[in-house]
Amino acid sequence: MRLHNWAEDFSAGRADAACGLFSKDLVSDIQGQGEAGYETRCKLISKVMHDPARKFRYAADVKEVIVEGDLAVVRLQWTLTISPGDETSTESGLDVFRKEADGVWRIVRFMAFENP
Repeated sequence: MRLHNWAEDFSAGRADAACGLFSKDLVSDIQGQGEAGYETRCKLISKVMHDPARKFRYAADVKEVIVEGDLAVVRLQWTLTISPGDETSTESGLDVFRKEADGVWRIVRFMAFENP
């Protein structure tokens, strides 16, 4: 699944591959970061990936997938581990994928909120 590949790309620091999951039409909303489009979200991802003091690793736990035509909705939980210290946090998310003109499914909308 593309979300698991995204986690691998993110954890390995492959910013271009990680951003390839997102549509250029992306609208995203992350708790504490607010709303952002493709360019802003990818710049933030790249910045985090290249932080020399910390390493970030994501893992996805897909809870549900609903597909209808050229749209798919994925309900999931992300676990983020930050090293050093192996600090972890979990975020619940909802991703909306669209099959784009090139036949590739990409995220056009997503929301993520940290779990208490």
